[in-house]
Amino acid sequence: MTKQIRQLDRVVIRFAGDSGDGMQLTGDRFTSETAQLGNDISTLPNFPAEIRAPAGTLPGVSSFQVHFADYDILTPGDAPNVLVAMNPAALKANLADLPRGADIIVNTDEFTKRNLAKVGYQVSPLDDDTLAGYAVHPVALTTMTIGALADQDVSKKDAERAKNMFALGLLSWMYSRPYESTLRFLERKFAARPELVAANVAAFRAGWNFGETTEDFAVRYEVKPAKMPPGTYRNITGNAALSLGLVAAGVRSGLPVFLGAYPITPASDILHELSKHKRFGVLTMQAEDEIAAVGAALGASYGGSLGVTTTSGPGVALKSETISLAVALELPLVIVDVQRAGPSTGMPTKTEQADLNLALYGRHGEAPVAVIAPKSPADCFYAALEAARIALTYRTPVILLSDNYVANGSEPWLLPDVESLPDLRVEFATAPNGEDGTTFLPYLRDPETLARPWAIPGTPGLEHRIGGLEKADKTGDISYDPANHDFMVRTRSARIETIPVPDVEVEDPDGDARVLVLGWGSTYGPIGAACRGLRQRGLSIAQAHLRHLAPMPANLGAVLRAYDRVVIPEMNLGQLAHVIRAKYLVDAIGYNQVRGLPFTAAELETMLEEVLKNV
Repeated sequence: MTKQIRQLDRVVIRFAGDSGDGMQLTGDRFTSETAQLGNDISTLPNFPAEIRAPAGTLPGVSSFQVHFADYDILTPGDAPNVLVAMNPAALKANLADLPRGADIIVNTDEFTKRNLAKVGYQVSPLDDDTLAGYAVHPVALTTMTIGALADQDVSKKDAERAKNMFALGLLSWMYSRPYESTLRFLERKFAARPELVAANVAAFRAGWNFGETTEDFAVRYEVKPAKMPPGTYRNITGNAALSLGLVAAGVRSGLPVFLGAYPITPASDILHELSKHKRFGVLTMQAEDEIAAVGAALGASYGGSLGVTTTSGPGVALKSETISLAVALELPLVIVDVQRAGPSTGMPTKTEQADLNLALYGRHGEAPVAVIAPKSPADCFYAALEAARIALTYRTPVILLSDNYVANGSEPWLLPDVESLPDLRVEFATAPNGEDGTTFLPYLRDPETLARPWAIPGTPGLEHRIGGLEKADKTGDISYDPANHDFMVRTRSARIETIPVPDVEVEDPDGDARVLVLGWGSTYGPIGAACRGLRQRGLSIAQAHLRHLAPMPANLGAVLRAYDRVVIPEMNLGQLAHVIRAKYLVDAIGYNQVRGLPFTAAELETMLEEVLKNV
C-alpha cells in the first residue's frame, strides 16, 4: 500500500526492555543508522543497577534513548515521542516519562498474567484505560519473529532473541533510516555463526516489511540531515572519545602511553578501547586492584611514559595516597574519574557529579592537583588532550572528571586535523643542571612553569631520590626542615594556581542579561537547551561553562560579579556553588538533584524562569 510520508524536525525514541532483550545494541544500531544519514544526535543509555535483576522486573529494565534532529541539539531529549516496550516492566518503568499522544509500540507476547503480576498490574494496561491518550501499537514481536525465522536453521531460543532486530527493522522503516550498515554489522558480529547472521538479517527485514505492509502504521517519517560544518564525522561515545584523546596525546608528545586500570563501572570501556591501540605505543595493564593500577601508572611516568589511570569515585578514594605521592614527586599523571552515583558502591550504572570535592580536596596534606571536566561526549577527546598537556608541561597529576552521562552518551564528532592538535613534546633532562656543571638538582624549577626537570632513570649523572618523604628545594634530599616544608607546599600550590587556562566565555546574546547560569561538566547540554528555550520566548539570560575547575579561569570573578544573580545547576548537593561562594564571595544560587539521571531542559527552564521573575 502507498503510505503517507511526513517530515519532522526532531524525534526522541526510547527502546526499553529486559536487560537480556538487547536494547543497548538496538539503540546503538539505530543511532549508527541515524548518524550515517547526517542528523545531529544525542543519546542516553540507561542500564540496570543490578547485575542480574530477575527477568521481567522493574529493577531489570534497560533502556536506550536517542534524540535526532535536522538542527543542532544539546540533549538526549526530555521525553520520548516513541516508546518501544518489550514487556510490562518496560512499559511501567517508562510510562510516566511519555507526553500524551506519544506512540507506544508494545510486544504483546510478553503481556502474560505472570509478567503482569511481576510489576503489579492486576489487569493488562492494554485492556483498560491506562494507555488512553497514547497512540498504542500492539505488535506480537516474539511470535512474528519466530514465524519469520521458521525456515532458518536456528533454535527457538535464538529465534526469540532476534526480536530486537525485528523491532529495529520496524523503527528503521518508520523513520526512513538507511539499514545497510546494520546488515554489515550483523555479518561481522556473528561471523563465526553464519546461521545467526541469516536469522538476525531475516528478523530485521521482517520488521521492515511489517512496517511497509501493516495498516497499523499508516505514516512513515523523515528527518532531514542537519546543517553541520563540513568534514568527516563519526558517532562517538564519551569513553571512546576520551580514549582516542589519550592516544592522540601519546602521538603528539612522542611518549608511550601507559594505562594502569582496574575494571570499574562506568570507566572500563576506556581500558577496553585503549587495549586496541598498541600500534600507537599504548600499553594497558589490568591490575589486581585500584592501588596497584595507579602505582603502576605513576611508575610508568617516572620511567618517561605518559602515565594514566582510569576509575570511578570509589577507585579515586583508593588511589588518593598514590596521587599525593605524585604531587610530592612532581611527576605527570592523568587520573580519569568517570563519576557515578554514590556513596560507596552507590548506583554504579547511574550518573552524578558528586566527586568534585573529592577531586579538589581528597588527599592527605596540602596536595593540589589540576582538575578539568569535559562538557559532552565529543569534548572528552579535547579534554583528554588538555589533561595530558597540563600534566606534561607542569609535572603534576591532573584529574579528568567525566561522568556516566557523558561517558556512555554519544554524539557526532568532527574528526580533527591531526596537525592542528597541540604539540605536547617534552624535553627530558639529559645533563647536570647545577652551577658546578656536575651536580643534578631534581627540584631546580623552570621559572615560568615552576616544573622540575623530568629525568629518565638510568641517565648517567642524573641519579636522584624518589619517595614520599618531603624533599629539599633544588637538591631533592630528604628534609624535615619546617621552613623548607612550608616553601615546598606553597610552591606546589603556586604551580597549580598559576597554570594559564583560557578565560571563561559568556554566552549573552542580548548583552543585557541580569542572571548568569554557570555550569560544569555534563550539565552543559541541559543548561544550553534551557537557555535557548528562554531566549526563544524573549527572555534574556546569560550562560557560562567551566572546563577548568582547578585552577579556575582568571576572569571568572569579574564575570560572576557582572550579574545580579548566579545560578549553578549541579547533579550533587551544591559542591561547585560552595567553592564559588568561598572563593569569590558571590551568593550563588544552587539548583541540585541527585537522582542518578541528568537534568531535563524543561525543569531547568522552569526553574530559571522563576529566578528571572524575582530579579
